[in-house]
Amino acid sequence: MEAELSLDFVSVVEEAAIAAARTMGRGDRRYSDQMAVEAMRRALDTVPIAGTVVIGEGERDEAPMLYIGEKVGLKQEYHDTVPEVDIAVDPLEGTNLCAMGVSGAITALAASEKGGLLHAPDCYMEKLIVGPSSKGAVDLDAPVKDNLRAIARRLERDVQDLVVVVLDRPRHEKLITAIREAGARIRLIPDGDLSAGITAAVLGTGVHAVMGIGGAPEGVLTAAALRCLNGEILARLVVKDEAQAERIRSMGIRDLKQIYTTQDLAPGKEMIFAATGVTEGSLLKGVRFFGDGVRVNSLVMTCATRRARFIDSVYLSKRPDVRISLF
Repeated sequence: MEAELSLDFVSVVEEAAIAAARTMGRGDRRYSDQMAVEAMRRALDTVPIAGTVVIGEGERDEAPMLYIGEKVGLKQEYHDTVPEVDIAVDPLEGTNLCAMGVSGAITALAASEKGGLLHAPDCYMEKLIVGPSSKGAVDLDAPVKDNLRAIARRLERDVQDLVVVVLDRPRHEKLITAIREAGARIRLIPDGDLSAGITAAVLGTGVHAVMGIGGAPEGVLTAAALRCLNGEILARLVVKDEAQAERIRSMGIRDLKQIYTTQDLAPGKEMIFAATGVTEGSLLKGVRFFGDGVRVNSLVMTCATRRARFIDSVYLSKRPDVRISLF
């Protein structure tokens, strides 16, 4: 699956990124999301798979969706000859970032064989994310200072040399205080903990951990990326009320206090993760429009074949005098 479908899924996230980028700075996050969703859906329906969306997008934010359970890929009459694939999507991570023209918005997709991705509810999730060097050294229930010391030991540096990414939310006031008291530095971000989680697992980005509460669907997508990068996520669902608890149980989750590992969230033997930059970011460049076409920067990773590719693509216009530049 990985070898055959990787570039197809790159095309899917690129189409969504281009559509979203055309709405950048217009101040309408719902419109940005809608354009990305519609483009991703159209592109998915050209991929030779019998796909099922197991991680959908937008219910919590009342946004347009590629909804959980939606069938994507080639039309039903071809489904006997193509692989069954579970799909997790975030057609536009950072809707506010795109709408306001702020850096860090991406489009993302993860795919695995049937049953290879947790069917996570659209609720919040407590997360602790680290890179390969700190894998196995942290504990979701340990005090913040203990986890930071463990990460520092693995990285052979002082705690004050660590950078921890935290979503800038009122709910993280105590967490931020604990990180500062331990001596580590903090990078507060307005949105985009999926991007941050990937960054924490890539050497040289200057990010050593991600802590705090974010979306559960983004947690599954992060786990898929970390399976390819050999990083680690520890996570636990945050249930706000009994109605939400019942909905979670209806999805087959019985232990609401379970601590999920990377393998629990993304257990598939084969895994593809693809993302494209929409606005400029630390890992991926944003979409760039020019007279002769569109240039996009993407990342695609696979688990079983252990590949990570950064792809620079140019979509040329149909003008007869079109030209392509290296820069």
